[in-house]
Amino acid sequence: MEMQQFYYDNKIVKKFLYASILFGVVGMLVGLTVAFMFLFPNMTDGIPWLSFGRLRPLHTNAVIFAFVGNAIFAGVYYSLQRLLKTRMYSDVLSNINFWGWQLIIVAAAITLPLGYTTSKEYAELEWPIDIAIALIWVVFGINMIMTILRRRERHLYVAIWFYIATFVTVAVLHIFNSLELPVSALKSYSVYAGVQDALVQWWYGHNAVAFFLTTPFLGLMYYFVPKAANRPVYSYRLSIIHFWSLIFIYIWAGPHHLLYSALPDWAQNLGVVFSIMLIAPSWGGMINGLLTLRGVWDKVRTEPVLKFFVVAITGYGMATFEGPMLSLKNVNAIAHFTDWIVAHVHVGALAWNGFLTFGMIYWLIPRMTKTKLYSTALANFHFWIGTLGIILYALPMYVAGFTQASMWKQFKPDGTLQYGNFLETVTEIMPMYLMRAIGGTLFVIGLLVLVYNIIRTVMAGQKVEDELAEAPALTKITSGRLKGEKFHPWLERRPIQLTILATIAILIGGILQIVPTIMVKSNIPTISSVKPYTPLELEGRDIYIREGCNNCHSQMVRPFRSEVVRYGEYSKAGEFVYDHPFLWGSKRTGPDLAREGAKSSNPFYGGRSDDWHFNHLWDPQSTSSGSIMPGYKWTIRNTLDKSDIQDKMKVMQSLGVPYTDAEVEKAMDSIEKQASKIEENLLKNKDIRKSFDEQKKIQGKDFVPVKDREIVALIAYLQRLGTDITKQDNTNK
Repeated sequence: MEMQQFYYDNKIVKKFLYASILFGVVGMLVGLTVAFMFLFPNMTDGIPWLSFGRLRPLHTNAVIFAFVGNAIFAGVYYSLQRLLKTRMYSDVLSNINFWGWQLIIVAAAITLPLGYTTSKEYAELEWPIDIAIALIWVVFGINMIMTILRRRERHLYVAIWFYIATFVTVAVLHIFNSLELPVSALKSYSVYAGVQDALVQWWYGHNAVAFFLTTPFLGLMYYFVPKAANRPVYSYRLSIIHFWSLIFIYIWAGPHHLLYSALPDWAQNLGVVFSIMLIAPSWGGMINGLLTLRGVWDKVRTEPVLKFFVVAITGYGMATFEGPMLSLKNVNAIAHFTDWIVAHVHVGALAWNGFLTFGMIYWLIPRMTKTKLYSTALANFHFWIGTLGIILYALPMYVAGFTQASMWKQFKPDGTLQYGNFLETVTEIMPMYLMRAIGGTLFVIGLLVLVYNIIRTVMAGQKVEDELAEAPALTKITSGRLKGEKFHPWLERRPIQLTILATIAILIGGILQIVPTIMVKSNIPTISSVKPYTPLELEGRDIYIREGCNNCHSQMVRPFRSEVVRYGEYSKAGEFVYDHPFLWGSKRTGPDLAREGAKSSNPFYGGRSDDWHFNHLWDPQSTSSGSIMPGYKWTIRNTLDKSDIQDKMKVMQSLGVPYTDAEVEKAMDSIEKQASKIEENLLKNKDIRKSFDEQKKIQGKDFVPVKDREIVALIAYLQRLGTDITKQDNTNK
């Protein structure tokens, strides 16, 4: 049999590995900064682009798409070539994939701190960047599929099945969740509204975890763990069951993020059922990974790569057991909106994604540079300090989550809330936030040790060059299934059919959940008293989105006695029909704001006047002692940009929001009238009036009237919240 010589492309792997390490450091340092902001809320006081609300999405995007994303590409490009016995289809496409992805990361690093965001978790990037992501992802897919088609190895190994499913599903998720209508170059509105937007977002959000943070890493596990252990995968049959059941079931589970919300019950219950079913395939994969190490557990004591892999797979098992448990309604009622979820997410991210990536880096770099790892002792130190960091991060957050849930729900014998002031719960968990910051610091120290170890390894080794290999050409089989060949082995040599079946498997769940929610009107009954936002309120909502307020404040009152007493009437589906995008949030670092506007006329809450909001946004601690909310002083200094309000309203019109042409035409007049009223209310406060009078003396002609500042629009939006619906007027029609 004639052998063919060719070269594996190691240089592209090197590029992605180095990028992953670089952005891992950046993303985690931003995360550490965010963690310390809970302890020192005003540490970046007055600097908009360093505020918590803008840095938090930068942290999540940097870790998910820059650190993990580059690690995925590195692992796929390395393993795919060797599993298929061929070079990547196109060096040009490989480099477009690399440089395009890095440009997207840089674009995110610029736009998110500047406040350009859609507010949708893990999908915050605005529409031009969304288009770029889709294009680069297609480049990656073409390169991968064409490489598969020109392979020299007949059967596709299990890792490649996961790579294919990842490519197809991420493309579908990204495109459908990112459907938005542009207003300007960096502003758009989601085509979905309210409940429908929430369902599509968490269909995406949950499955971004499934098909970006899980399935590609399972593919990497199936390649690198057997390689590092020098053992075959424990069970071929188990890998088949693991793959098909996982990709089919996972896609249904998104609604468990919306339990007890205004999402229709049938969709919530579907999410719960399939989430519970997820335990089986997830643990099947974990068992397959850990049992691959049978016979080599003695090496785990001495080889840091295997240590990282063992903890990574264990972390995957823990997270994928906890996830289904959190989807049980009685557990979700405790955990949702609390720091328990933060702990859960970071067990998966730090252990599963982080440690698997670290193990892969420690295994790959010495081989590609043809040398030994500079220091095994440093790698072991990284492992132990990283593991300790995960424990010190997660355990305090679990305690904080239970503490929050318990305090939020407790009542006195007279029926009033035991802890009526939300800040009492915040004060109670501050020690947990300190421990979380210490744990994060240890994890980052471990990463910096890796950076030093890898730099010294690269310096001692040879330059990374393409690797010579040889393999026989693949002979074509013209017939269908061979005699005695079972279905799956046949499918493994038919990449097109495998891709089609995987696509069908992931589309079924999405179609059966999302289409009825969007198409069947009875799912989202309207409420007669709910009206569109005024032009000024719409501008205020966009500022609220820009500042990332929904990172800390939810706008979804669940039908629990404790929440109705604390926040007001529980939320209805019809309240959100004009919300593009929805802003339900996923974490309550601060109280829920769904009924914030109704508080101004409710003596139970002590009143929330316009000047109270002004002072609260200038210096939160002045109105709420012990608050860990940062100030938003720039919203008081900034002039409100009203130049595109009519364009915004026209886009909303095209999305079904019933603005009349006359309302669009008179938008400026409407803003002037409503803003003047808020200005009048603010200037009744002697201290506020005195402050602006002093500014006017200093600035003279450059002085901007109060009614023309961003703070007025933001107050208008906050005072609107919850005023459309009361207990007397909540009839669905």
